[in-house]
Amino acid sequence: MASSMPAKRGKKPRSAPQAQQQTGQVQSLTRGLMLLEFIAEAQSSIALTELAQQAGLPNSTTHRLLMTMQQMGFVRQVGDLGLWTIGAHAFVIGSSFLQSRNLLAMVHPMLRKLMEDSGETVNLAVLDYSDHQAVIIDQVQCTQLMRMSAPIGGKLPMHASGAGKAFLANLSEEKVATLLHQRGLHHYTPHTLTSPQNLKADLALARRSGFALDDEEHALGLRCVAACIYDEHREPYAAISISGPISRITDDRITELGALVIRAAKEITREYGGGN
Repeated sequence: MASSMPAKRGKKPRSAPQAQQQTGQVQSLTRGLMLLEFIAEAQSSIALTELAQQAGLPNSTTHRLLMTMQQMGFVRQVGDLGLWTIGAHAFVIGSSFLQSRNLLAMVHPMLRKLMEDSGETVNLAVLDYSDHQAVIIDQVQCTQLMRMSAPIGGKLPMHASGAGKAFLANLSEEKVATLLHQRGLHHYTPHTLTSPQNLKADLALARRSGFALDDEEHALGLRCVAACIYDEHREPYAAISISGPISRITDDRITELGALVIRAAKEITREYGGGN
């Protein structure tokens, strides 16, 4: 439950009952979309009490609507104050998830530089909490004849991808258990970590090193190193990864590429407002 915050000056409540005077509107849907709009307009995060005041709704009604939208992945709570912000599933269906802070426009040049520094394909992914998978939202392909290629909007398994494991390494054990219970530990290659104990040890290594490694776990012959980008609440907001064939991402290059992706993720985090 969010803590109380004063309403913004000059912003009058938009009454939900007035909006329902138009024929054919469903009250709960109208109210939910209104709250989603207010959250998007906030451009960062907003308290439940302020949302309720802007919408002209009781706190209890606002909370029930937010919890429903959170279960669907359209909104999420962040930080110690439990403020509300846009969820990743809103991007998946083409809404304003990224437009609110224009992440792609800011990050794309950094992805290109990372591709030039590494010589490999670079990806940007976000976590879709509703589907329990990582979603690729941008990519800069390298110029090599043999290279990694995945469609924008393509989904990556949490336990068998660099981006997915970077997210898992930053989540609590309770959240990790929930995610893995929902999706399971599907077997993709002989290298896929299908044992919870082995995956737990791998995530601990990722936390120590600062980057996660997909070592042919999603596709044979492909390796990927990834690190998280954090928001202003120090929560993982996105992940940046370098992917390529094992013939070029050799054992002695993993640490080098890991350092590159960590540096890029820290730079994006600073630019995005997440601090150092």
